[in-house]
Amino acid sequence: MNILIIEDETAAATNLQAILRKVAPTYNVITVLESIEESVEYFQDATQTVPDLVFMDIHLADGESFHIFDKVNITSPIIFTTAYDEYALRAFKVNSIDYILKPIKEEDLRRAIDKLTQLSGKERTEYQDRVESMVETSKRESQRVFLVHYKDKIIPLSINDIAFFYTSNEKVSAFTFKGDRYVVDRTLEVLQSTLPADEFFRANRQYIVARQAVKDIAVWFGSRLSLNLSLETPEKIIISKARVPEFKQWLMAIHPQD
Repeated sequence: MNILIIEDETAAATNLQAILRKVAPTYNVITVLESIEESVEYFQDATQTVPDLVFMDIHLADGESFHIFDKVNITSPIIFTTAYDEYALRAFKVNSIDYILKPIKEEDLRRAIDKLTQLSGKERTEYQDRVESMVETSKRESQRVFLVHYKDKIIPLSINDIAFFYTSNEKVSAFTFKGDRYVVDRTLEVLQSTLPADEFFRANRQYIVARQAVKDIAVWFGSRLSLNLSLETPEKIIISKARVPEFKQWLMAIHPQD
């Protein structure tokens, strides 16, 4: 049986392969893919081996792996791997989609493999349909809710509570209207592609701001704009001269003239 692993954490991929050698020594791991982009390229390449089973981490460096399904059709059974808590796993349980909670344990891996390898042709098709349905639902919900780290837990954070996203030292944080700060495991580029465009604006390389947080705008040097929010920000938010027309159009769409 040919196995494909989609996992961006080297240690996690190595651990999974080590356990696979114990649980299913005859299985062949084709390759390990680390991103959405690599995965899409693999499945679009007709010369690549079609895996009999896919282990897919939910959260990859360039976004949620659910977005792989936007561009390719995966017919292989999928076992999702995740470190998320009960809140995020609810969709899997409701739809009877198999998953393994990290750190992966030998008994959990054996159970998941046994379950999927024993599916009949009809059951395999039904399983794939449930995966596709759950993925579509999860993508819609993920645009409204982010899972963020808080102490030793992962909690849901609604975008309605977020005033702005800010990046510094290669770390992205979400700041709420209450002034709380949460680390987000996504780049601003990924966030920009998933957030509702009518509610959030990419002000510059460091900020994405929520429309509800905009307090006022001041004219800045060089025909630029200085954006003031309803709460304090780590640095001044400057919108470049080139982005001013786009920003004004976005703002006018939010606050149309009578």
